[in-house]
Amino acid sequence: MELTSHQITGVKPGPHLLITGGVHGDEFEPMAAIRQLMDLVRPDAMCGRVTLVPVVNEPAFRLGRRTAEDGLDLARTCPGRQDGSVTEQIAHALSILIRAADYYIDLHTGGTRLRVLPMVGYMLHPHADVLKAQRQMARAFVLPIIWGTDPNLNGRSLSVARDANVPAIYAEYHGGGGCDPQGIKAYVRGCLQVMAHLAMLPAADRATTPAAEPLVVEDDRPGSGHMQVNHPAPYEGFFEPAVTLGQYVEPGQVLGSVSDLVGKNPIAICAAHAGIVLVLHTFARVDSGASVAVLLDYRSQGSGGRSH
Repeated sequence: MELTSHQITGVKPGPHLLITGGVHGDEFEPMAAIRQLMDLVRPDAMCGRVTLVPVVNEPAFRLGRRTAEDGLDLARTCPGRQDGSVTEQIAHALSILIRAADYYIDLHTGGTRLRVLPMVGYMLHPHADVLKAQRQMARAFVLPIIWGTDPNLNGRSLSVARDANVPAIYAEYHGGGGCDPQGIKAYVRGCLQVMAHLAMLPAADRATTPAAEPLVVEDDRPGSGHMQVNHPAPYEGFFEPAVTLGQYVEPGQVLGSVSDLVGKNPIAICAAHAGIVLVLHTFARVDSGASVAVLLDYRSQGSGGRSH
């Protein structure tokens, strides 16, 4: 299987940057942003090479949902198998591209069911030089939250990059099933600024400075960054949130409740710890065990958590 990609090669030598979107088929801002980058990046003004993949998971996109017909989450299937199911084959092809790159940016959103505060993240790589490069790339992307997390999570595009010692970051920007023009703009700007940081584009193209110093949280505790296991729904039903995205909550505060189809048997889901609501389930129907909220514990200084 080959992924549909677009390559731009500059007039001077330089690094090879891979930028992907559409790892999940219902995340549209990354797809639109990468399509714009195809027209904006000019070879005569660039050093090195950029490979752009607007829709990694084409079968899922055609279905209009997060996953392809085999139901596997591509972001949990890497490095995949060449002779596997459709998602495993896509993961295999994506992993080949990642290993061939010098740097990697993976763009996401919350899809149709979640909304995520604009953020950029990376794994806390064990090699100091790779971690330093990731931190610099994340700052160059200019989003308000930077989150470094557990380096031992597997199955992801970033875990393939980790194993190949390729500096890699991912970004999240809202979601909810639309295609937010502000998210597209932020992603186009962020990618261009990372390219300028890597000396692939003139420094003048890196014109945007953050309105405020970003919130930087690095948390190496096991499972940090695994968004799908936080505050699970007790059963399939109708979810009604009691908090808003970006709100600070205290331990035990009600995040929302799940009830049956006629509004009976409500069960409240409470915050396991303090933090800001980084991710919120905004689709009313919720599956049993699905995460309804992720809290960013930015005030924690212990157990591996560091904020600065």
